[in-house]
Amino acid sequence: MIAQNILLGMLGPWQIVLIVVVVLLLFGGKKIPELMRGLGSGIKEFKDASREDDKIEGKSEADSKS
Repeated sequence: MIAQNILLGMLGPWQIVLIVVVVLLLFGGKKIPELMRGLGSGIKEFKDASREDDKIEGKSEADSKS
């Protein structure tokens, strides 16, 4: 959370606009939705894996208590 605040403090509105323009120039307008879909599915897989890990960890803690 702190790193995010530091990063946002360093980036002003013009820097963000410049980054967006560069990304559009590099990848093109048609490629951006595909990239975002891939990013979204990657985040979803990460969340699912971390939930599964939490469930496994919870079971092992319950086993060790009994």
